[in-house]
Amino acid sequence: MTEHTTVVVIGAGVAGLTLGNILLRNGIDCVVLEKHSRAYVEQRQRAGTIDSRGVRMFREWGLEEVLVSDAPTDLEGGFFLDGEELPIELDDDSDSVFLPQQVLVRNLTDVFLRAGGDLRFEADDVTLENLEHPVVRYADHVVTADFIAGCDGDRGVSRTTIPDGVLTRYSREYAYAWLSVLAEVPAKPSGMAIHSRGLAGMIPRGPHASRVYLQCALDDDLAQWPDERVWSELAARFGRPVTPGRIADKRLVPLRNVVHSPMHHGRLFLLGDAAHIVPPMSAKGIHLALFDAEVFARGVLRHVKEDDPSLLDAYSETCLSHVWNYQAFASWITDVMHDAGDPSHAGEFRKRIARAELERQFTSPAASRLFGEFMAGVN
Repeated sequence: MTEHTTVVVIGAGVAGLTLGNILLRNGIDCVVLEKHSRAYVEQRQRAGTIDSRGVRMFREWGLEEVLVSDAPTDLEGGFFLDGEELPIELDDDSDSVFLPQQVLVRNLTDVFLRAGGDLRFEADDVTLENLEHPVVRYADHVVTADFIAGCDGDRGVSRTTIPDGVLTRYSREYAYAWLSVLAEVPAKPSGMAIHSRGLAGMIPRGPHASRVYLQCALDDDLAQWPDERVWSELAARFGRPVTPGRIADKRLVPLRNVVHSPMHHGRLFLLGDAAHIVPPMSAKGIHLALFDAEVFARGVLRHVKEDDPSLLDAYSETCLSHVWNYQAFASWITDVMHDAGDPSHAGEFRKRIARAELERQFTSPAASRLFGEFMAGVN
């Protein structure tokens, strides 16, 4: 069975489904291929805040309905420094929306399918061929396309199809990791705690669920983190009691920055985590995925409707300028938040420098304004 479409989108995550919806609403045919089942994709728990730029982007493309959620929108929380709470004053002009990623993906899926979109789950063993005149194969299907959008993450087939030597990988590995825990308890306290024992975080993922983060050693394994230790360490770093609950998921997450350049080869374009990774401390993974999706969508629309390839030709340059700006922010905030607590990695001098930087965020209107621009995604 052979068929043709304008764009084959590999991966039904945030980048792939956002792209698919924009293309579909603007008369561009596309096929979205996802190797996992729909249930798996929609239930996978991941970070979930759509910053101001993302919210405004969805509104501008007529997709505001994907931002609807029954999850609480109260994002009150703050920094806890050695047990002392320093509340964050959110910008009243911020349009940011708390939206668990699985809810956003579910909404994007529903909207895409209601509009007649072609979304194929459990499309396993996908192979990409002839990237100048793309051919996508899976099972007994052959799909030819004008373009391929690789939205299948860091370990997907899209980037690994590009021949060796074409892409340059830039990366930074950190000297610590995070224990990431999904717990069936409300996020109380909510926020990030800086402490000499290491960084901790407790972030809402719904009315009765939270994501817990604990800085740990790179060589730790899960056996060193029984549930009792998770709760006692969280309480110690926040400096206040924490009510324990059932832990549904527990994993170790190394922190890293990664950028692959260029972000395309032939007519294969890389979007989101397939092209770059930021540490979770920055909360900018969704932001970058949405930025890539919009830039690529505009390029395809210009190419198809006006026979003008200029935006697609500039795709890598346009995206990478933005990516490096937010990589700089992600690297900075990751360093500051960790170095201000545990001095074992960067030393006591760096700890005091990091605390001075944090204090500046609370006392300098200029520093606060810049930080707010990055958090809103508008810098």
